[in-house]
Amino acid sequence: MQIKDSIGIEMPREIVFSALTDVEILEKCIPGCESLEALDEMKYSATILSKIGPLKLRFKGQAQLSDVTEPESYTIEGQGSGGPAGRAKVTARVTLEDVNNSTILTYDVNAEVGGKLAQLGGSLIKNTALKLATQFFEALNESLVNSNRKPPPLAVPDPSPTLSASRKILIAGTLIAGAIALIAAI
Repeated sequence: MQIKDSIGIEMPREIVFSALTDVEILEKCIPGCESLEALDEMKYSATILSKIGPLKLRFKGQAQLSDVTEPESYTIEGQGSGGPAGRAKVTARVTLEDVNNSTILTYDVNAEVGGKLAQLGGSLIKNTALKLATQFFEALNESLVNSNRKPPPLAVPDPSPTLSASRKILIAGTLIAGAIALIAAI
């Protein structure tokens, strides 16, 4: 199953990317997020409680972050299981485009589902995923507006081509939670 969508966020791209790297914000914004844990610098686990059609599932999953180009894009691959009720494997590509001091966030998700989830039908699963994504982005937008975030100060470029360990943890923690929320929705 493929899901592709875009959303406009009335904040500069750097602020949006920063919010997507803030574990506290993500944990509050992801519908049903019960826990989020870093397993290492690029691998994370989360537990999400979600209702999909007649099924109420507690998904446990892991995801790995790759291809991070700050503040423009990233890829996250994850898999989750809701026990006998179902399992999902997801790859998501997220891009942030700067448009007149606002951001267009586009995500392209490819998901495979199994178990009872697969029997529910693609349209129910896709509609649930889109509903949860809408709830996530509404909560994220509200969090940004209420935090009165200011544009980040100009930073001196890091001569190292790799991200710092703490930055990787923040980015991956946030993104894993988003990917696993999509897993739970699917």
